[in-house]
Amino acid sequence: MESLYLLIPLSIVLVLAIAGLLAWSVLSGQFDDLDAEGRRILDDEGDAVPRHDRVVKYRPHTRSGNSHN
Repeated sequence: MESLYLLIPLSIVLVLAIAGLLAWSVLSGQFDDLDAEGRRILDDEGDAVPRHDRVVKYRPHTRSGNSHN
């Protein structure tokens, strides 16, 4: 019974925090256009081409002092 004095207020605070986060996300426009990202991926405008400066070229690992070259 005594644990309810702690658990009920904690659960109320948790529910209020979750409701506040949901209200913030809805009011800030997070859910305005859910289909835009799906259409953006399918658009063939060339925007999704990877940049060449991000490509890491393969360099084989060389050990110094290795007699089995």
